[in-house]
Amino acid sequence: MIITIANQKGGVGKTTTSINLSAAFSLMGYRTLLIDMDPQANSTVSFIEHSDVRYSMFDFLENPEVSFEETVMKTKLENMYLLPASISLAKLESKLIGEIDSHFRLKDKLENFKHHFDFIVIDTPPTLGLITLNSFVAATHLLVPIQSSYFALEGAADLLETFEKIKLRSNPELDIIGVLITLYDKRTVISKDSVSHIENLFGKRVFDTKISRNVRLEESPAYKESIFTFAPSSKGAEEYKALAEEILKNA
Repeated sequence: MIITIANQKGGVGKTTTSINLSAAFSLMGYRTLLIDMDPQANSTVSFIEHSDVRYSMFDFLENPEVSFEETVMKTKLENMYLLPASISLAKLESKLIGEIDSHFRLKDKLENFKHHFDFIVIDTPPTLGLITLNSFVAATHLLVPIQSSYFALEGAADLLETFEKIKLRSNPELDIIGVLITLYDKRTVISKDSVSHIENLFGKRVFDTKISRNVRLEESPAYKESIFTFAPSSKGAEEYKALAEEILKNA
């Protein structure tokens, strides 16, 4: 299963979800690959030092001489691997414009290696540009994190339109595995109202699991750890484990 985590709205928990869902799968014994397609490289630096990166996703996608084996990195988690990003990935869009395979570059590069993993999780930038489109085309499933806030559904129509176009033209196998409500605070009226709006739009596609506001989730990347090793008894660890279990149940 290849899960792209996407929402062009920033600050909704894409990277937090990418990091901790990947870690949850790996700790369950599944061989897992996290692909960082965001030039900000936050997923990357949550596990390794920038100085340890020899080749990034930019090199892997742009330079035919750079192999998967040279790019992929082992994390501290037993079953988890990382294809790292760097700021150079920001140059990829301009490189791909006009290329006949511009939407299919990631899919084609992964073809010989995707079967080595039980799960591949792709973190994307907060845009609907060529990098994100590559991530849609390469995926089997789309996971959409949406913050429980007043502006929660801002851009949702554009995201769904992009999904439908990709499914129709470039990747008929792509499906929405679920919508994940993040930064949830059950004490506030606005969170409860936002959940109602999200459920009205997406219906049964909304996960039962919600990710609460949790300071431990914000702190763990600074220590190069997932929530499961940084604060294993925290609410965040409990919720991301539940999310992984829900995905496995519905797969």
